[in-house]
Amino acid sequence: MLNDEICKLRDRLNASIAEGKDYAIIYNISVELDELIAKFYEEKIYKLN
Repeated sequence: MLNDEICKLRDRLNASIAEGKDYAIIYNISVELDELIAKFYEEKIYKLN
């Protein structure tokens, strides 16, 4: 389920930030998270129509 994937990726992003990982890694996770969130909302909108 997308919601579970979003939660896991958000946790991974937060951990990466807290651990001071390289900016490129944090950025890539953030982009991945944004894409999943966009997909989540696209599915929600599709179900409403």
